[in-house]
Parts: sequence; structure tokens; C-alpha cells
Amino acid sequence: MSSDATPGPVAFGQRVQILRNRRGMSRPVLAGLVGMSVSWLKQVETGKIQTPKLSIILRFAEALRVRDLSELTGQESMPVDLFIGPGHARLPAVAAVINAFPLSATSRQAPPAAHLRARLARAWSARHSSPDHREVIGALLPDLIRDAQLVVRQAEGAAERRAAQAALAEVYSLSQFFLAYQPDSALLWRVAERGMVAAQESEDPHAIGVAAWLLANAHRDGGPPHLDAADAVTRETLSYLEPLLPDAIDDVRAIAGALQFEAGYTAARRGDTGVAWWHWDKARKIARKLRGDYYHPITSFSQAIMGAHAVTVAVELRAGGESVRQAAAADAMTIPSRPRRARHRIEEARGYQLDGQADTALAMLDRAHEAAPETIRYNGYARRIVLEETESKSPERRRRASELAVKIGILAA
Repeated sequence: MSSDATPGPVAFGQRVQILRNRRGMSRPVLAGLVGMSVSWLKQVETGKIQTPKLSIILRFAEALRVRDLSELTGQESMPVDLFIGPGHARLPAVAAVINAFPLSATSRQAPPAAHLRARLARAWSARHSSPDHREVIGALLPDLIRDAQLVVRQAEGAAERRAAQAALAEVYSLSQFFLAYQPDSALLWRVAERGMVAAQESEDPHAIGVAAWLLANAHRDGGPPHLDAADAVTRETLSYLEPLLPDAIDDVRAIAGALQFEAGYTAARRGDTGVAWWHWDKARKIARKLRGDYYHPITSFSQAIMGAHAVTVAVELRAGGESVRQAAAADAMTIPSRPRRARHRIEEARGYQLDGQADTALAMLDRAHEAAPETIRYNGYARRIVLEETESKSPERRRRASELAVKIGILAA
């Protein structure tokens, strides 16, 4: 018998098992995430059940956070990006600045700290108001990163250096919003860690809270193996912030509220209903102590966002009816940030699809596209729903989904 026989193609079930083990997931966890029984999943992995229909493949893709469907199907004709979206045109320029470590002396004078702060404020404002927010902040980031690093290097005295580190941490925070769902996860982690280091060096409670919130986000989106790390970050940061809250400014209170919700979000992803809603309620109590018109410039935490947060908790708990009830109670138009409003519409779409209301789900995705096309273009949940509905039995739904798929770049025109 020849020893150099060409191995056969890797079956769908084998690919699922390999990816599941690589993500550190147990079979019961993955079965729960795709809404099937453990015995059914075992039969898939062992080849007793062949490749399932597209809607189930997409559930696997969501649970396993695969880059594109060909990782699951083995068909190179299906290179559909899902949870890591297409690389933005400005990604190489941003990556080049992040990866650079200028050590030699420079004759260039760092901009005044107040000037850097004003540019940062304008960048956040542009992010919240622009439908093409990635394009806008991607254009601003290279110079912002270079200048913030230079301000730190040229700072004189401990107080000035701490303030410069807080500004640098915020620039890294802005960078993470650009890098999310880009095809370079290592770059995202690099920035998250640098942001946390800069925030700690600043000794500024708000900077530390924001960096921790983003680091917890990164851990949570890393999948089940990283949920404990997300909890550790939020728990430790809340322990640090809570004694400061009685005399804190609104920004510090808001970041504590955002971290409380983050803990609830992680609990919901675990399927822990009681803990998820307990943290949501604690976050709501913090929000009620803020001014009615207050809106955190980075996390969007506010009284206005709590309805959207309730939808997210219900959706992550896979509670379709509750998701729809919370969506009906929430008012998306009170969310001033266009990308955050689009994200809320996507969460509503997830809820309506869970509840079997696919037409309404597509309508919510249309509204998400109206609010901020770049948000839906890079959101894996939205891409999954659209792609799934292109296979709908309803001709009208297939048409609507296909038109949306072209708009967000899943299908060619």
C-alpha cells in the first residue's frame, strides 16, 4: 500500500470539531450556542450527519467566530467574511504607526496637550456623527497616535507626564473602535494592552476605566475561553472605582456603569440570566444618577442607552420574546451616536429573528444601514442574518436580503 496517498478532504464535522477544540469549547457549550442537542452535534462531528443547511452553518460560524465560511465548509468558493470583516482601506496606514517604535531623537516639537485634547474631542464627535465613521477616524488616527506618543516622550515633570499618558490611552481607545472586526486581531490586542498600560501610568480613574472596559470587550468577544478574563478585568476595575464614586465626576460614574453592564453582557453570553439582569439593573441605577442629557463620549453610557442594553442582554440570553418586548420599549432615536444607534438596530434584528419575525429583522437591518453603513458592514451578526435570509423560502424576503447583502458587500452587485 502506498504511503504517500493524497488525504481526502476534511469533512464539515471534522472542521467543526477542530475549531471547537481550538476555541477550548466543550461539546455541550457549542451545542447550546447553535440551539441543537449534544447528541446531534456528536453525530455531526463524527460524520453520521452530513453538512447541515446554511442557517445551521451560520450558527456554527457565529459560535466559533470563524473568519469566513470556507473555514467550515472547505469550499474556497465561499470566502464570506463574517465575524472578522473585510480590511478597511486605511488599516495599513494605522497598523504601520501602531507597529512603529520611534526611539531616535526628533527635532519636531510635540503639540500642546490642550491642542491634542481638542483634536481627540473632535475625533470622538466625528465618530459619533459620521455614517462612515471608520473612514473618518482611520484618516485621523496616524497623526493622533504619533503626536500622542510624542507628547508623552517630551513631557516635563510627573504631573505633565501622567496627563500625557491619559491622552495617549484615549487615543488607543479610539484606535480600538477602528480596529474592531478588522482582519488583524493581534493588532487589536496590542492596542488594548498598550492602552491599559498608558492608563495605569496616568493614574487617572476615568482613563483606567475606559481602558479596562475596552480590554474586557476584547476578552468577551474572544469567545468562551476568554469570559473569565473579561470578568476578572471588570471586577477588579469596579473594585477600584466604586470607593471613588460618591465624589466622582459624571465621566467616572458613567464608566463604572458601563463596566457594570459589561459584566452583565458577559454573564448573558454565559447564559446566566439572573446575574446578567442583576448587573444590568446596577448599571441602570448608576445611569439614573447622571444628568438626563449626559452621554459618555466613548462608551455611550447614559440613561438613553439602557433600553438598548436591555435588548442586548435578552438577545445574548437567546430569549426571543423578551428581546422583542425590550426592543418595543427602547427608543433608538434617543441614542445620539450614529454607529451606536446602528448597533442597537442590529441587536433588535437579532431579537426579531430569534422570535421568528424575519421580515422585521430585515427591516431593522435596513435602518441600521441608514444610520451607519460602516457599522453593519463590519458586524458579524448582521452579516449572518442577511446571508441566512438570502436562502429564505419567501421570494420577497430573498430579494430584500439580497439587496442588503449587496449594499454591505457580502454579495457582488
